[in-house]
Amino acid sequence: MPKVNRNGQAAVLDDEKLATLFTHLNHPHRLLFQICYYTAARVGEVVQLQVDDIAAGRITYRARNTKTRQTRSVVITPPLAEALKTTPLPSVGYLFPGRFGGHLTTQAADKALRQACEDLTLEGVSTHTFRRSLLTKMHRQGHSLRTLQQITKHADIGNLAKYLDIGQQEADEALCGLWMQ
Repeated sequence: MPKVNRNGQAAVLDDEKLATLFTHLNHPHRLLFQICYYTAARVGEVVQLQVDDIAAGRITYRARNTKTRQTRSVVITPPLAEALKTTPLPSVGYLFPGRFGGHLTTQAADKALRQACEDLTLEGVSTHTFRRSLLTKMHRQGHSLRTLQQITKHADIGNLAKYLDIGQQEADEALCGLWMQ
């Protein structure tokens, strides 16, 4: 069930819709949501990133900023490396500084995302769309739930499975495909 009025699951976007959305978002929200997507991170983790958390080709999410209270380190993929290289970043402190000190709030990020989605008439999109979209894409490409679990650090693989957008047609094709080889 797609998300409506903050109820249900966040929409899963394909590459084309993601590219359109990223193009429509302005700095710093574009980079923020690109990091959410390319690292399968929650928006609350990303807004709390500090400049020092990006090093040696990885982004490290500090334990105190994650839902699971586990430090998580994720490789910087080529598209994310390009986004980081082409975006002006602060040299110290928070990667996404707030207007009044501290870091950008999740509410400010959500507001910018909702405005962009309204402009583009995208429905069901939330800050969790980026996490669900990446995990669904990876699963459809054949990556195992265990591999996805290593990226997200979900404690329960069953909870991770709820993120994936698997339709009845996809399930039917997988079952029938066993006998068509």
